[in-house]
Amino acid sequence: MIMKKFLSVVLTAALTLGLCACSGSSESSDKIDWDYIADKGTFVAGITLYEPMNYYDENGELIGFDTEFTKAVCEKLGVEAKFQEIEWEKKEIELNAKTIDAIWNGLTVSDERRENMAFSKSYVRNKQVVVINVANKDKYTDEASMAGASCAAESGSAGQTAIESSSVLSKNNFIGTNAQKDVLLEVKSGTVELGVLDYVMANASIGEGTDYSDLMIVESVELAPEEYAIGLRKGDVQTVEKINSAIDELVADGTLKALAEKYGLADVYAFDN
Repeated sequence: MIMKKFLSVVLTAALTLGLCACSGSSESSDKIDWDYIADKGTFVAGITLYEPMNYYDENGELIGFDTEFTKAVCEKLGVEAKFQEIEWEKKEIELNAKTIDAIWNGLTVSDERRENMAFSKSYVRNKQVVVINVANKDKYTDEASMAGASCAAESGSAGQTAIESSSVLSKNNFIGTNAQKDVLLEVKSGTVELGVLDYVMANASIGEGTDYSDLMIVESVELAPEEYAIGLRKGDVQTVEKINSAIDELVADGTLKALAEKYGLADVYAFDN
């Protein structure tokens, strides 16, 4: 009886180890996501509305640098590009649940995020900036002058991280918003005095001729330089390689640079020497 129990334990352990070895094999981890994407024939990019990356024009058509970038890559890969709006704080959950196949919306690369996802090549060099009302241009001239001023950033964003990393701003009253565009609304309405968000979005959204002509970037303050890349499922080596190969082709033929120029990103395009 004892021998039977011993053999049962040994067989169970061996079976468990065998299953773990199979599930952890290089071939399985490399191919499972791409096979899944190829079989369904669609590639779902998780986005938020963020000009100039993904946004709707006056005709209700989704456009933007990342929108056209996604379509160009998907054409190279032979799958149909689809777009799914997500809550930014839940992006990793959506990615791992496979409701989306990538986070493709001005996603900042960070060591913390590398623990939970894989990244493509970086394609934009960005930074976090402080946006204020032009009426306060003489009040907020550097980071030290911003002590005690209320501030806002998108919850879970690089903007919030930049605030928390600042010895000055981290002590201020903070409001988290659902999207970066809401940060601009908070500053415009006077709910907060400072908004921290991506330079790319701020540069495209404020100033003369926009809905935020009364807002400005504090040019003397630059927080956390960063890079944008496409976020993919952790361990999905094959899909990362395929996307990077497609990016290389789009860089070589000038498509990606043309898109950067079209959407006002020429100054932050990552592939210029």
